[in-house]
Amino acid sequence: MRGSISTPSPRHIAFGGNTSCIEVRIGERLIILDAGTGIRNLGNSLLKEDIKSFDILMSHTHWDHMNGFPFFAPAYDPNCDITIKAGHLIDQGGLKQVLSDQMTQPMFPVPLEAMKSRMSIEDFRTGENLSMGDGIEIKTAMLNHPNGATGYRIEHNGRSLCYVTDTEHVPGKPDKNILNLIEGADLVIYDSTYTEDEFPGKVGWGHSTWNEGVKLCQSAGAGSMAIFHHDPDHEDDFMDKLETEARGEWNNVFAAREQMEVELT
Repeated sequence: MRGSISTPSPRHIAFGGNTSCIEVRIGERLIILDAGTGIRNLGNSLLKEDIKSFDILMSHTHWDHMNGFPFFAPAYDPNCDITIKAGHLIDQGGLKQVLSDQMTQPMFPVPLEAMKSRMSIEDFRTGENLSMGDGIEIKTAMLNHPNGATGYRIEHNGRSLCYVTDTEHVPGKPDKNILNLIEGADLVIYDSTYTEDEFPGKVGWGHSTWNEGVKLCQSAGAGSMAIFHHDPDHEDDFMDKLETEARGEWNNVFAAREQMEVELT
């Protein structure tokens, strides 16, 4: 839920301190969105459940979205099948190189090659559609973020979930890429790092506000929105007030919390 850096403190308990990692379950299929610090606990729970096959979709590879990956226990299990995809690196050396570089000394003592799972690391070009099998279709869109980022729309059996982080809006100019991606979606998880007051001092940093997210969702006819990628300085009391303010604007918006479960039926 947290953006930029994990926040393990008593003032970040209610909304969570781990960086971005979302688990999506569709029948027997499991899709993981990003590999921030939250993926460590997720990996441990998957091993306990004896789940051995899943896909990881990366929005981008800034540290807060990938630095949990070296601690993802299933990746070291030779009985696990893991497919990892990214859409922003196809012209920049590819995802495998980035994951490997993160685990290269002197930054990290255990190399990517120590991960003995059956791992497939694949690049695609953002904007392409991905067919995942079992009736799961994924649309992708380019987001406005330094070094590039990919937004995802996961569709199955008439339901749709959108993951839109990290992205920076241009005031007064709704992002057409995002509007097309989230049109009619049941749930949009949206980068709401800054408040409207904070945003002008952070232009160029690649993030947005809940206010812009609500405007986009309402324009696109989305069903609901999760406020996501909380700023590290936004402690629990601040987030409570922010959520109340946002719900005063639109009743179908809520702040994402660690371990929160949302069922789309």
